[in-house]
Amino acid sequence: MIETHAHIYDEQFEPDRSQMLERALATGIKQIWMPNCNHETIDGMLTLEQQYPGLCVPMMGVHPCYIKEDYEQELNNTEQWLARRKFAMIGEIGIDFYWDLTFVPQQEEAFIAQLRLAQKYSLPICIHSRNSKNGELNAIVRCIELIEQFGWSDLRGIFHCFSGNLDEARRVVSLNFLLGIGGVATFKNGGIDKVLPHIGLEHLVLETDSPYLAPVPHRGKRNEVAYLALVAQRIAELKQLSYEDVVHQTTANAMNLIESITPEL
Repeated sequence: MIETHAHIYDEQFEPDRSQMLERALATGIKQIWMPNCNHETIDGMLTLEQQYPGLCVPMMGVHPCYIKEDYEQELNNTEQWLARRKFAMIGEIGIDFYWDLTFVPQQEEAFIAQLRLAQKYSLPICIHSRNSKNGELNAIVRCIELIEQFGWSDLRGIFHCFSGNLDEARRVVSLNFLLGIGGVATFKNGGIDKVLPHIGLEHLVLETDSPYLAPVPHRGKRNEVAYLALVAQRIAELKQLSYEDVVHQTTANAMNLIESITPEL
């Protein structure tokens, strides 16, 4: 299996990070893709890449929740790193309406700037799109609109932690993006159970978003990469497929996304 989204550099893993990774390997994990947040998370992420070459694969980007007054400086730092070496993806980037609306205009500017970086460096992108708490502001649709607005049909990537409806899922797929499916798929009222039966397995990849959004039966506790197997099993149940089929196809989907740059990682 390929874990396409895990913040394993997070301080929550400091007490037992090596044991956590051993548990992940025991479940069949072959790669762990690490999304970046801002300049403060780069060192920890790259240290893990050095310690576990071939297993821990870094992205580069600025998370929308980290877009503040200094966002242009963060973007400059991101491009400097992209010019210096290869990364698997631009990410995670996007729009977040959930926590704070203060810097939404800057979030959109940063998102567009990083889409341009994805084009410049021919890299796929990992998109964070979280709606407002009341559901009135739809970040998934806004990210889709911005991509469509610029007519960038050559962009590719993942809508990470997808939790939208079927119409939104189909719009994402029409853009040649994959849906990142994680622990929300196991939640009783997560809504994904109404979407996944209607979306082909070729459009899905697996993720945990560790240490966040742990799947049932670990909901509310620290998430970890080993729990990816629970997500795969839930997808298999919803789509009436075998666990092995889900693992095989989602792994192929992930590898196809970054195959052009994998040899240089």
